[in-house]
Amino acid sequence: MTTTHRTAHEMRVYPLDPQELTQEQIAVIFAMTSRSPEAFDEIKERVTEAKAADFNEKWVVGYGHASVAEHAVIHMAVENISRLACDELEDNRLASFTEKSSRYQVLERGSYHVPAELRGHELERTFTETCDFLFETYHALLEKTQAYLKSQHPQREGERDGAYNLRIRREATDSCRFVLPAATLTNVGVTMNARSLEHAITKLLSSELAESREIGKRLRAEGRKIAPTLVKYAEDSEYFIGAQKNQWAFDRKRRERFWNSIEKESDNNGSQLSFDSLGTEVDVAQVKATLVYFDRSAVDRLVEALLYRVSGRPYKRVEYSVRRMSERQKTELIDMALSGLGDFDPPLRELENIDYLFELEMDYGAYREYKRHRMQTTLSQPLNARYGHLVPRLIERAGAGRLFREAIKKTDHAFRQVEKVHPSVARYLVTHAHMTRTLAKLNLRECYHLLKLRLSSQAHFTIQELARQMHRHIENVHPRLIRYIRLRDEAE
Repeated sequence: MTTTHRTAHEMRVYPLDPQELTQEQIAVIFAMTSRSPEAFDEIKERVTEAKAADFNEKWVVGYGHASVAEHAVIHMAVENISRLACDELEDNRLASFTEKSSRYQVLERGSYHVPAELRGHELERTFTETCDFLFETYHALLEKTQAYLKSQHPQREGERDGAYNLRIRREATDSCRFVLPAATLTNVGVTMNARSLEHAITKLLSSELAESREIGKRLRAEGRKIAPTLVKYAEDSEYFIGAQKNQWAFDRKRRERFWNSIEKESDNNGSQLSFDSLGTEVDVAQVKATLVYFDRSAVDRLVEALLYRVSGRPYKRVEYSVRRMSERQKTELIDMALSGLGDFDPPLRELENIDYLFELEMDYGAYREYKRHRMQTTLSQPLNARYGHLVPRLIERAGAGRLFREAIKKTDHAFRQVEKVHPSVARYLVTHAHMTRTLAKLNLRECYHLLKLRLSSQAHFTIQELARQMHRHIENVHPRLIRYIRLRDEAE
């Protein structure tokens, strides 16, 4: 007679139901496996909500074992916040964000945030009149550009009216949204773990913007309902607040005197956008990516990384061996590792050993798309209307250039007025057409991901230009490393 039995160490994969357990209980159940030999579903029977709170109070809060909080996942719906404040919320890389798109939706008149800092102040009227004018201009531009596009692109045979209108509208909105201010309201879905949420709340509560501080308070209140212990001590940070005050203390006039004294004898071969280019028009082709730094030993670094994983030798031995390889041997090894990349294959992690530093000058609209690529380090200068602005070519072709320029001129005037009283609040008036600067440090693996998406014909047109320049820079310095990228349009 034979009997069947379950082996003591049989593989098991199963979910812990978030409808049955709180996020704090799930975090503790996972944390307790480090000390308990029991299966997770057995530990689950012992972890009540009260015990979970006690555990987190002792180990997460008391002893600083913050990684436990990463097992508590929180989903937040955040609605009707300005894009400026949304930028601050989304400046948290260990999270997932899905935001309302201005490329696919037509935004209603009046859908903008009025900063609390201006309420009751004489500048409040200046602010609201400017925003109202920008939204009126936006809708007028939509009418003009859609009429122009329909005259140039007739309805295809068999194409439904709805599909045709949607196709035309999408192309129009991609250019017309340039006139919208950073005060424009948006909705964003947020998914992050409790540890990241606590950090995000701290940053928001420490913001110089009243709106961001209010978002931080509301996230904390709602977060405490889901994971009360894990976000219990999320407070503002004196360090963050102090650092921002010290930066702003170095005000614009002092900054100008400082740079003028240093650059008096320079040959002015730097950026095409000076500190004060307010009112200056920038062509789409002037969106600019400058390669500030690259590793001149990148080929060797990649070969070393590829060999290290399989060599069983210390890194220094691998490094010495690579120095003795011929260039042909190095190329053959790289080819073996990367030539088989398919359209949807992620490149090998070894590519993360190669870094690039770019300065990116782009319109604010392009910046809002670029910042979605969060697995890199970005240092962005505060929004400013003084770096010039971009006029989309479709606006010119549709005969709406004058209307667009009037809106920008009115915005620049209002920006100057608000900036004198509230420099940080003036950023709400910066339109998606105004230029901004970002310093971006990213590795070759992220370059493959970013360029593959942003060189697609479906991407926003100014970010396409930015991606083209980045690709060209890498191709110039590391042709052997970027040649394997599978661009979407090429695949099609």
